[in-house]
Amino acid sequence: MSVLAAIAVLAVLILVHELGHFIAARSQGILVNRFSLGFGPILWKYQGSQTEYAIRAFPLGGFVGFPDDEPDSDIPPNDPNLLRNRPILDRAIVISAGVIANLIFAYLLLVTQVSIVGIGQASEPGVLIKQLAPEVSSVAADAGIQPGDVILAANQKQFGTALQEIETFRDIIKNNPGQPVQLEIARGDQKLSVKVIPEDKSAGGSIGIGLAPNGEVVRRPVTNLGQALNIGATEFQRLVSMTFKGFGQLITNFGETAGQVAGPIKIVQIGSSIAQNDTGSLFFFAALISINLAIINILPLPALDGGQLAFLLIEGVRGKPLPNRIQEGVMQTGLVLLLGLGIFLIVKETTQLTSQLEWVQKLFQ
Repeated sequence: MSVLAAIAVLAVLILVHELGHFIAARSQGILVNRFSLGFGPILWKYQGSQTEYAIRAFPLGGFVGFPDDEPDSDIPPNDPNLLRNRPILDRAIVISAGVIANLIFAYLLLVTQVSIVGIGQASEPGVLIKQLAPEVSSVAADAGIQPGDVILAANQKQFGTALQEIETFRDIIKNNPGQPVQLEIARGDQKLSVKVIPEDKSAGGSIGIGLAPNGEVVRRPVTNLGQALNIGATEFQRLVSMTFKGFGQLITNFGETAGQVAGPIKIVQIGSSIAQNDTGSLFFFAALISINLAIINILPLPALDGGQLAFLLIEGVRGKPLPNRIQEGVMQTGLVLLLGLGIFLIVKETTQLTSQLEWVQKLFQ
């Protein structure tokens, strides 16, 4: 059931994306002849007055079809309600609406998480030092820091019970390589003041400690709507920023981060684990994937929404669109590359998953 829950989450996010395109088109009177959730063989379809609605065998995808793409369409080519005959702004709204829908939906998911499930908080303020780095020597060990110490403040920044305080502390350390950082530490009933100088590493400063929330992690629903909207907005901003940083690291450190790129099998595996162990976090998982879908789709790459927006930008600058043969060639090449990447990730992750299952089976033989 957990695997089905993860697949259902992805299917809903794809549905939201395609609904964004569909609603943006229909609200402007633009003709839409196909709305499909999934790819491959049709499992169910319904023919409306203008649009064919279908559910297909493979739910990890979808599309909105326009008569512009049908060579045998009986609609006159000069019909003003065809997408290609609309002004650039109208077309840009339709193309970008899927991304906008995913971002709005992610925000609503986070607000739902805050309001119904609650937000995780530590039972005690501060950041717990769970362990020291296994190296013989580390900055923290040399400064006399011990496992079980609680960091109450760093450079006069007090830490509360929010789980994000761990990331805040890490940022302080990373942003001060080679510079002294003043820590206020609780050790039992004692309060200590310790100065550490993070090592100057290429990925940022480090002092050689493992961190954890202080005390038990509990969820407290936020009943005030205004507060829930505000917390949801803060978390949304954090996830968007984190996602952009991830893509930035993928580009600047491709050799080191390429192996971390996840395909549909890995995403379903992660979602399945969350659904099995912590159902409440499915809202957060869905919001994170929705934001990733939005940012990926807005990249100016062929076969993605961003690629089509790039064509519109060129059209606006030139005063006329690029020739169809050029657009089709670029889009087809991009589609082949994306499909190739998707197939590669599926094969790689399926192989890894099979190896893991075989290893687990050997344990019980």
